[in-house]
Amino acid sequence: MDLLLTNRALFAILVSAFAAVAVALTGERNRNLRESWTVLAALAKFGIVASMVPGVLAGQRYDVNLLQISPGIELALRVDPAGILFAMSASFLWILTSFYAFGYMRGGKEKKQTRFFAWLAVCLSATIGICFSANLLTFVLFYEILSVATYPLVIHAGSEKAYRIGRQYLVYAITAGIALVGGIALVHNAAGSLDFVAGGFLEAEMGTGLLWAIFACFFIGFGVKAGVMPIHSWLPNAMIAPTPVSALLHAVAVVKAGVFGFVRLVGYTFGPDLMGVLGAAAVLAAFAGATILLASFIALTKDDLKARLAYSTVGHLSYIVLGVALLAPQAMLGAAFHMVTHAAMKITLFFCAGAIYIHTGKKKVSQLDGIGRQMPLTMAAFGVGAIGLVGIPTIGGFISKWYLAAGTIDAGAYIFLGVLLVSGILNAAYLVPIVTRAFFRTSPDHTRFDEASALMVVPIALTMTLSILLGLFPDAIFNFFSLAEAIVETVTGTTFGGAT
Repeated sequence: MDLLLTNRALFAILVSAFAAVAVALTGERNRNLRESWTVLAALAKFGIVASMVPGVLAGQRYDVNLLQISPGIELALRVDPAGILFAMSASFLWILTSFYAFGYMRGGKEKKQTRFFAWLAVCLSATIGICFSANLLTFVLFYEILSVATYPLVIHAGSEKAYRIGRQYLVYAITAGIALVGGIALVHNAAGSLDFVAGGFLEAEMGTGLLWAIFACFFIGFGVKAGVMPIHSWLPNAMIAPTPVSALLHAVAVVKAGVFGFVRLVGYTFGPDLMGVLGAAAVLAAFAGATILLASFIALTKDDLKARLAYSTVGHLSYIVLGVALLAPQAMLGAAFHMVTHAAMKITLFFCAGAIYIHTGKKKVSQLDGIGRQMPLTMAAFGVGAIGLVGIPTIGGFISKWYLAAGTIDAGAYIFLGVLLVSGILNAAYLVPIVTRAFFRTSPDHTRFDEASALMVVPIALTMTLSILLGLFPDAIFNFFSLAEAIVETVTGTTFGGAT
């Protein structure tokens, strides 16, 4: 028992790795047993992660030294507020995605289901490794494992188009990996350490040229997964993957690993002060602001539902990057909380898109007239996710966007306040019409009540409920808001009053 308690961070990573092996060994012989491994691992992972939340909020540290390669270079784990916020979101949503995936894969009679569930488990193992990495080397190791493990899921369809997109994904991933390795080498040479430190550990005395080179390497490395334009195109194309992959990995885990990388870069490597003095924060904010607007405009042009949601993801990931780049405590708080609220709302939308496709075969927005009569529960959940992303009160997105907007004012960055306001209007323009045409138009294709299977509808209802609860009681759900506050407090020293 003592071994488990002191090594919880490691076991949180290993539990899904063990599940991946069990799933692969079970194979197609016993589908129920194979899926049971997935559920048991998801529940165990969430339980282990959740057990550390009270300790983290009380200032307790959970450290695990895995391997010392040489003095100053080691693989190590550490659980802090930033890591456990990301881990709680990913591990909880994996439980719901597991059940949803059972319904999706069975309903669509997908092939290679064993491979799908095994690699999905590996991806979650790598994601938690990213969350709990104590230094840049460990972070990049798990980051690259996640990149490799995602590839079989991207090419799951097995078509020529899927393989072509898979090759594009690998080009982006390998480029990002090379940039990160270069960045690590520069950091270690300059600082003699790779350990994350709240407030940062790099110093201005290292030289402007070297610091900009480090920033450029990490901008490319993290920007690829975060979907920052112009290095974003792999993400919308990767929507060829099954919807559970799009939902969890491209709205919760893979892309969130990129924005989480920026959290580590700004808050725990450079530090807010150095980012501001160097001018790198302004550059990062400019790229994020441009991405928010451009992605929103492109989303308006997409008739394919998953493509529209994909570009919405590109834009909303940069909300988080922008909040971190503004350096103002309230903006950073909004960014941290948006990692959670966006995950809940966007996974709801992707779940809905998948249920519509599996149950009706419809993929286009233009085909959804009257579908609210056939699938009212699904489309009601879609409506909640949509207005949440717009920033309407009572949904989680309002809270995170409120703090982001307040942070732009604190930073005196009124141009970015304008970006947030305009993007909110654009969000409404590309999401709300989907809901109105579903409920206020008619079609002979959708005349009677006929929802998707309960394995899909129940997870949809739960993620919708989570989106609402995060807006009404932001700290009542797994202490997400307190964890977001703790991140900002450790990085900037700012103390907040809390939320109820």
